[in-house]
Amino acid sequence: MVIAYVVTTVLAAAAALLAAGIDVVRADWVRANMRAYGVPGSWLVPLAVIKAIGGAGLVVGLAVPPIGAAAAAGLVVYFAGAVLTVVRARWYAHIGYPLPYLMLASASLALSIAS
Repeated sequence: MVIAYVVTTVLAAAAALLAAGIDVVRADWVRANMRAYGVPGSWLVPLAVIKAIGGAGLVVGLAVPPIGAAAAAGLVVYFAGAVLTVVRARWYAHIGYPLPYLMLASASLALSIAS
């Protein structure tokens, strides 16, 4: 169980940090998608900071479990909001973008609670 928790948490942290990095460099496709979803471009950096803090919290959580659980819970809420944003915009073909992040964060939270 501990190995599954560590692997899942490291993957979730890497995914969140990668997503934050993509937001920070303001890739054209990200900005276009955000506009299509009705999210202002000025939100990219604050959203990236939230993802980066969540990813860093997952890594810290490997040593301090309550921080990891809190970070995982925060990322679950964040990515659930991202899924809802895509659904609200009715871009159902894009649901595959935030869903894997949500599943990784959820798995990390569940394994954190279980161990």
